[in-house]
Amino acid sequence: MEIKDIQKEIIEEFSSFDEWLDKYEYLIDLGKSLPQIDEKKKTEENLIAGCQSRVWLDCRMEDGLLYFTADSDAIITKGIISLLIRVFNGQKPDDILNADLSFLETIGLKENLSPTRANGLVSMIKQIMNYSLAYKEKGC
Repeated sequence: MEIKDIQKEIIEEFSSFDEWLDKYEYLIDLGKSLPQIDEKKKTEENLIAGCQSRVWLDCRMEDGLLYFTADSDAIITKGIISLLIRVFNGQKPDDILNADLSFLETIGLKENLSPTRANGLVSMIKQIMNYSLAYKEKGC
């Protein structure tokens, strides 16, 4: 499925909630459903700088597509990274690097996060882009 189609699905899912409290609950549920990252991947190298809570993100390439695993010690943050992984998992590095991320504004995520969580969101996106660029430059 293409990134824009996944984003459209997410926008539709979030539009079914009227209150932000319900959207936070949905984010929490997404975080709970995030597949466990291998404990060996919870290293300083995989720790995302700029997040108030601890967030680990690992990436691997298979058949030209990137696959991410992650974890966080904060449940809302875990939901946010889960949302990003849903969008970018199984995508080509170029498609990730060229993705339009306006869906985050459309669902109201950016303006409904605390400043520290909003900074963390930016850091998570930056790390995903860094992995994409690194794999693209490797020519994998």
